[in-house]
Amino acid sequence: MPKDRQPSTVPAAVEEATPQGAGWLPHGYQLDPHSHVQGQVVYAAAGALATATERGTWVAPANRVTWTPPHFAHSHRFYGQTDVRVLTVPLDLCGELVEHPSVFAVSPLLREALLALTDRPERRPGAHRRLLTVIVDELADAAEQSLHLPEASDDRLRAATALLHEDPARPTTLAELGRMVGASERTLSRLFHTELSMSFHRWRTTLRIHHALAHLTEGMSVTETAVACGWSNPSSFIDAFTEVVGQTPGRYQADLRNENR
Repeated sequence: MPKDRQPSTVPAAVEEATPQGAGWLPHGYQLDPHSHVQGQVVYAAAGALATATERGTWVAPANRVTWTPPHFAHSHRFYGQTDVRVLTVPLDLCGELVEHPSVFAVSPLLREALLALTDRPERRPGAHRRLLTVIVDELADAAEQSLHLPEASDDRLRAATALLHEDPARPTTLAELGRMVGASERTLSRLFHTELSMSFHRWRTTLRIHHALAHLTEGMSVTETAVACGWSNPSSFIDAFTEVVGQTPGRYQADLRNENR
């Protein structure tokens, strides 16, 4: 994310009880590394959030929901005025979901269930549990759309990605990055594929999309965001954003405005 991005590795943290509820958080609000004894679902009904773990960073705009398994150290940072909804997933339901942090698409049913469970007091015994099982069923069937930016362990690759984190718009080629960190272009290319399971181009595009989501959530225009994140023209930015996020940046901002009314 922008200059104050989360560290690539989240240190071990004291476990906390898993919170639940709803509330508005200001732009830039962050929660330091921690973990929970139960699973946690976090949904930004408006705004966006980034979740950082030792495996990298996941970003969730308002059409995504995050899942963090029990005992998994993580931190959060929120972008824009964020309407955050937090749910606890009891241990007996956690086995229905993947064993690693992820981000899932939010279906209309899932969105309404998340809002209802965090808005309404429980009027009948067991009502919240029944609604929670619907949410878990929806998450279990949802496609992972994680916007995941993995982090490297190899020192040379970590040095190269650190340079890109510092300036996502940097137009440096892979060969130039290699010269800066003491590795050949072929070696860095291999490391991107073997350690991060994606090409250099795909990793940098995902990094830029992370920054773009933050800028758009803060109200920056599509054209300004394209330039700030390193695209040569708005149309190429729109194409890349749509491919990764599933909607155009203009549509994303329009949805943010509608949700904040």
